[in-house]
Amino acid sequence: MKVVYEGGEGEVTEKKSRFIATVRAVASEEEAAAFIAEMKKKYWDARHNCSAFVIGANQELTRCSDDGEPSQTAGRPMLDILLKEGLCNAAVVVTRYFGGTLLGTGGLVRAYQKAVQEGLAHSLIIEKIPGKKLVIQTDYIGLGKIQYILAQRQIAVIKTDYAENVEIHVVVPMGEETKLAEEITEGTSGGAVFLWGDAVEFAIVEKEIKIFEKEC
Repeated sequence: MKVVYEGGEGEVTEKKSRFIATVRAVASEEEAAAFIAEMKKKYWDARHNCSAFVIGANQELTRCSDDGEPSQTAGRPMLDILLKEGLCNAAVVVTRYFGGTLLGTGGLVRAYQKAVQEGLAHSLIIEKIPGKKLVIQTDYIGLGKIQYILAQRQIAVIKTDYAENVEIHVVVPMGEETKLAEEITEGTSGGAVFLWGDAVEFAIVEKEIKIFEKEC
């Protein structure tokens, strides 16, 4: 699931009209509505505050508003960008300060879409992956082999605890559990113990692993 981890703001100018895009993560229609109201209050002096949002892991709920612009020239084109990017639980408001020159329907569509793209470019977008926590217990003899297998399979390591034996905390993408356990068991001649934990969602954010509560 592709989501907004940190919202951002981007701006484009077309024929002296300013288009300011503000992007934010939202978990419900109520949160999206509150965000839109917040932006309208912040940019109360703007001619238009057009909006679009998508809610749900499968983009089940979508809404958009032209906020006074000609029909289908703002909200829908903005929503199309969110859908095309595969985003979930995301909202965007594009604020327009009119520059005195009409852009025409085609020009408006391009300007609003370009603004959304600029807003997304200034946001941190991540992809949440369903997985399962796992603690691998091993002696020091098997450590190197396990580390090699994890690196080869690009399994994210949360932390490693070194004591009399070693505990490697990882998160395994859903569907890879059995194969990983088989490889490690074979590689260590049965010398590893597997302690499976909760189902989670995870993502690599700026080279660090982030764990999220599994969403229903």
